[in-house]
Amino acid sequence: MTSPRQPSVRPPAVAGHFYPLDAARCRAEAQSFLRPHEAGESAQRWIGGVVPHAGWICSGAVAGQTIATLAQQGPVDVVVVFGAVHTPLPLDAAALDSHERWRVPLGESTLPRELQQRLGQRGTLFTVDDRFHAREHAVEVNLPLIQLAFPNAAVLPIEVPAIEAAELIGRKTAQTLAEANVRAIYLASSDFTHYGPNYGFTPAGVGPRAMAWAKDNDRRLLDLICGMAADRIVPEAAQRFNACGAGAIAAMLAACRELGAREGKLLTHTTSYETLAQVAPQPPTNAVGYASVVVG
Repeated sequence: MTSPRQPSVRPPAVAGHFYPLDAARCRAEAQSFLRPHEAGESAQRWIGGVVPHAGWICSGAVAGQTIATLAQQGPVDVVVVFGAVHTPLPLDAAALDSHERWRVPLGESTLPRELQQRLGQRGTLFTVDDRFHAREHAVEVNLPLIQLAFPNAAVLPIEVPAIEAAELIGRKTAQTLAEANVRAIYLASSDFTHYGPNYGFTPAGVGPRAMAWAKDNDRRLLDLICGMAADRIVPEAAQRFNACGAGAIAAMLAACRELGAREGKLLTHTTSYETLAQVAPQPPTNAVGYASVVVG
């Protein structure tokens, strides 16, 4: 007699580093971050957004605001997370993951295998490559927040490089899920300007004025996001180095535009220099930009 096959599970890669490994502490912190913005109470139908992916001490509350605001719109079947690519390997398509489930300290999330198979049939836009998910944190750090906000939803992680095809990847993803009659929201996991000697990027030197310059650099891209300019995201980030997940952002905007979204709303814009000032003050030398944005 053959025993039932156990589903393949991706274990957590950065729990205990970017966010708590202990389940009780992870739940408590995640719940504290899930504070919706008043925009979620408006008549606007928000279907997507931007979330950061740094350690929770820096950006958990910013990510939680986006996710909680979207959750006020009601339950969904799938949460699509277009992620920034940090794995130093060449990638010219969107990378899907082959596992059936992802595990974090709060439990497991199911991946929608049938939808992944449909995406895999979209020519060369998508590929299945676990190497781009095995150690990647862009999706994982937001998964506990997603699990609490959307407890019955499957999660579809898609790593999107900063390539010209990112916009088309987003459109085809939205079309595929719409054809399957799936209710979904679309997240882009990206931080913004990585400024300072730690990142090898100091066009305005260091000090308070440099921190202000970095935040202004973010605003250029945030204006494009709120204007739904999906086609301009990747070129802008390539020129100004103001997002690590430009491909993810372009894909999210294109997916939401495909479904009728016409505007983005900036809820919060801050930096690691500012958020750490409350718990572990740092000199005005290095900073990473974070933003909460919803799209509808």
